[in-house]
Amino acid sequence: MKRFFASLLLIVMLALGSICSSYAQCAMCKAVAKSNLDSHSNAVGKGINRGVLYLLAIPYVLAGVGGVIWYRNRNKPVGVQ
Repeated sequence: MKRFFASLLLIVMLALGSICSSYAQCAMCKAVAKSNLDSHSNAVGKGINRGVLYLLAIPYVLAGVGGVIWYRNRNKPVGVQ
C-alpha cells in the first residue's frame, strides 16, 4: 500500500513539474494564430482548431471501443472463444 502511494506521489510530482513546458506551447500557438488573424489568413487557425478537436476526440473514441469490447465479452464463460 505504501508503494502505491509513493508511486502516485511521484506521478503527481512529475505532472506538476511539466506544467511550465505546456504553458509555453500554448503561448506559441496563440501567437501564431494571432499573427495569422492580423494578416487575414485563416488557414493556420483552422488547422489549430482541427488539431484541438482531434486531440479532444481520441480519448472518447478509445473509451467507446473499450466499452464495446467489454460489452460483447461480459457474458462469455471463461475459456470459451
